[in-house]
Amino acid sequence: MGPDKDKAEAPHGMQPEDTPELRALYKGFAEESLLPLWTQRADLMPASPSPKAVPHVWKWSKLLPLAKKSGELVPVGRGGERRAIGLANPGLGGNAYVSPTMWAAIQYLGPRETAPEHRHSQNAFRFVVEGEGVWTVVNGDPVRMSRGDLLLTPGWHFHGHQNVTDQPMAWIDGLDIPFSQQNDVGFFEFGPEKVSDSSTPEFSRGERLWCHPGLRPLSRLQATPSSPIGAYRWEHTDRALSEQLKLEDEGYDVTVEKGHAAVRYVNPTTAGDVMSTIRTEFHRLREGSATAPRREVGSSVFQVFDGMGAAVLNGTEHRLEKGDMFVVPSWTQWSLQAETDFDLFRFSDAPIMERLNFARSEVGGVVEPR
Repeated sequence: MGPDKDKAEAPHGMQPEDTPELRALYKGFAEESLLPLWTQRADLMPASPSPKAVPHVWKWSKLLPLAKKSGELVPVGRGGERRAIGLANPGLGGNAYVSPTMWAAIQYLGPRETAPEHRHSQNAFRFVVEGEGVWTVVNGDPVRMSRGDLLLTPGWHFHGHQNVTDQPMAWIDGLDIPFSQQNDVGFFEFGPEKVSDSSTPEFSRGERLWCHPGLRPLSRLQATPSSPIGAYRWEHTDRALSEQLKLEDEGYDVTVEKGHAAVRYVNPTTAGDVMSTIRTEFHRLREGSATAPRREVGSSVFQVFDGMGAAVLNGTEHRLEKGDMFVVPSWTQWSLQAETDFDLFRFSDAPIMERLNFARSEVGGVVEPR
């Protein structure tokens, strides 16, 4: 028999006859840290993706009280750095990974608290489903955090957070930690214990420079790997989605599906994704509408921003309301159903899959490159 017999659950066919010579060959392989392909699992090259990650839903009504309790019991400051609670996919063996490539967490900052500055190779963002009063300071630029805002912290940017109010605030974080960890690309560096700029402007310097529709500063013509915009404000996202649905009402073909408006946040220097490893989108479904079932290579995480509806994941319906989060692992069939008007924020590892030429999708039984 070959080595690791118990691990070879579905070995390739045409196995050689068990002989003393074959056993000696396998012993030689083991001594030189070698494993022959013909004794290994057939799912090394499956006919289609068979992820270990599983579809899963986290209820905001359960997450938020646990985050509040952690605020009472766990200090924030140098050492722990962040009061962030990772969403651990039940299929991934206890790691705080929401998928094999992505990390998601609820972060909680108490009244008048400061999360000290640091920087790391991993790309990160924040999305706010409710609350205000925190400024995140990214490379010395204070950025207001408010409901519906997407905030970026690209890799190797110093960043810290300060709550200037007497009320706590929670939001979600998304990072490419699992991808970075598995590929050994991570670096980390401490910054100041306090944020480097404690001012609280309505708009960050990055927004003042970049957030003017159709206009680009001539002083910034070079392409950058991540967006220079620190905050994508809800008022612009909301208007873009509303106008898509109004145009649909007027008979124009501008939505991705009937009753389904969607936008992608983009890097204005490239027109590509906001960061090199993470795609961010926002989806709005009219009351009573539904999306077509689809599968995609790569994983996605959704958070319900407003309204009620359901996600159908591999044939199982999960009812959803404000704040609820769910993960769609690679090649999991998914669709959305809107009970009321239904708003969802989405992030995914699509930039990785597309750059490596692994991206595929299936809609209506047709598989094609994405």
